[in-house]
Amino acid sequence: MDYRYLGRTGIRVSPLTLGCMMFGGRTDPDDSYAIIDRAIDAGINFLDTANVYSTGRSEVVTGEALKRNGHRDFVVLATKCHGNMHKADAPDGLAVSELHATLNPNRWGNSRRQIIEQCEASLKRLQTDYIDLYQIHRPHPACAIDETLRAFDDLVRSGKVRYIGCSTFAAYQVIESLWAAERYGLNRFVTEQPPYHILDRRIERELLPVCQSYGLGVIPWSPLAGGFLTGKYNRNETPPSDSRFGKGHPRQGILQVQRAFDVVDEVEKLAVAKGCTVSQFALAWCRDQPGVTSPIIGPRTMEQLDDNLAAMDVTLTDDDRATIDELVPPGEHVVPFYNASFGPAEHRF
Repeated sequence: MDYRYLGRTGIRVSPLTLGCMMFGGRTDPDDSYAIIDRAIDAGINFLDTANVYSTGRSEVVTGEALKRNGHRDFVVLATKCHGNMHKADAPDGLAVSELHATLNPNRWGNSRRQIIEQCEASLKRLQTDYIDLYQIHRPHPACAIDETLRAFDDLVRSGKVRYIGCSTFAAYQVIESLWAAERYGLNRFVTEQPPYHILDRRIERELLPVCQSYGLGVIPWSPLAGGFLTGKYNRNETPPSDSRFGKGHPRQGILQVQRAFDVVDEVEKLAVAKGCTVSQFALAWCRDQPGVTSPIIGPRTMEQLDDNLAAMDVTLTDDDRATIDELVPPGEHVVPFYNASFGPAEHRF
């Protein structure tokens, strides 16, 4: 296993991260335990979850798996806070914005109150004394970044958190956080977790260079564009009922973008010539992009995990990368897979 340093820290992580979003939700506990065990046996030591995944069930199942297999010391365990953990309290049909208006308005965001409360809850669900990497799931511009960093700094100094990171921050927000950390003598973010894949390369414009310049590890989420880069979706056909887009995923508009299918067709040709699957090619491409530390895979089944793990044996050539650059030029995108919202709804998922 080619372990990589996580940013400028002294810890090393696997070149693929096991995303645990499906565990305890669409993937039942027993299958989740088996997937986690299989990934660890293959050398994966970086696991990423979040408090909002299945409203805490992902953390519970992940914690149970690590307790059962005894691999907590081997694993670099990451989780996140920010999102609303109380959506289930809302009456049926109530919009998220209305939910916040009718329930406690302090149940989401990046305030000190929210961070401390959710860290304690995550520690209990994960059945651990410490979190290796604790991350802010989304920006919260209305909350001063120094308040967020001070809360994180206190958690690090208490020993409950080892390192801190951010997710889906704009380049200027990363810089602002680094400035505040230096200004007030606080622990700084050591990672950023952005959306990044062949169909959306916009982070190459500013965010990746910032992370490279200031030593932040980059752990991209959705390197397969929500499963679109597996090749299982076909033009003008109803998506499989058990697939993410078949279940009404908020980003299923990608299925209406014909150029996205054109790109996948060309990637499939490259993958066939290399003797791998489309998903393996896409993961290998993301994994080896300059500045990237460890893309996050999110398998729902053991079959998907095995396919993803095989990407570690795929090596791309300069010609392969040049072909991708022709299909989707550096810094450009075919679909705006994720448009960060910095207004009143930036907390939504």
